[in-house]
Amino acid sequence: MDQKKIGAFMKELRREKGITQENLAETLGVTGRTVSRWETGSNMPDLDLLIRIADYYDVEIREILDGERKSEKMNKELEETVLKVADYSNEEKMRLIKKLHLFSWVGVVSFVVFLVLEAMGLADSGYTEAVASFCGGLAFGVLLIAVIYTSRYISKFQAFKKRMLKRG
Repeated sequence: MDQKKIGAFMKELRREKGITQENLAETLGVTGRTVSRWETGSNMPDLDLLIRIADYYDVEIREILDGERKSEKMNKELEETVLKVADYSNEEKMRLIKKLHLFSWVGVVSFVVFLVLEAMGLADSGYTEAVASFCGGLAFGVLLIAVIYTSRYISKFQAFKKRMLKRG
């Protein structure tokens, strides 16, 4: 898949329609900068947006992904399957976002508890020292998890985890 070719084709479709990047962005509910990134090939639209773009320009998704017009038409069943896959993908994203949101709040609450105990001078001895240490460590751990999950390396971590679990 050639993102530059796809971007050039999307730019051509937009110009044929006689609209600006801002007009298209408004129609799709994205920013003009996002449309620009698509057209330069530096980014690709999500699958659900790709379907909307294909409908908007009255072309097939295959044409956009190939970066050129095709004479044959995509059958309706295939289009419905792609729509279902897009819905599934969005549901998976939402589940991940909810998990990250929950982790974030756990981290924030832990950090606040840590700060309060430190500010009151209670994090220096005894039971409160253990609680403060635990909260500080938990907040740091949650921060690491959030960084890993929002990075492009999460798939590598998941593959490593699967390899390690198979060995054990």
